[in-house]
Amino acid sequence: MRTLLTIASLGLLGMTSSTFALDEAAAESLARKSGCFKCHAIDKKKDGPPYKEIAGKWKGKGDAEQKLTTHVTTSPKVKIDGKEEDHEQLKSKDPGDVKNVVQWILSR
Repeated sequence: MRTLLTIASLGLLGMTSSTFALDEAAAESLARKSGCFKCHAIDKKKDGPPYKEIAGKWKGKGDAEQKLTTHVTTSPKVKIDGKEEDHEQLKSKDPGDVKNVVQWILSR
């Protein structure tokens, strides 16, 4: 049993962003379920920046995935119409779901 757990752990550690298959439909569905589209759109300004703008801001930055993951999972304060509000969290704690949404945003 211990050998099986070790093999499974090593397999997960070896999984990089290049081997992670983006599921666009699942990412968009979770973003909708989480209320993200209330403030964001793909390419239009709403209360929050469009996903294309976010992707452009983070393009080429090595810490982009980590920073966005923190942003969508920790409810940081954001300014909307001059007022500070808590940013909503994704409605999933599954690391794979979160990674999928973050990579979907970055791929816009």
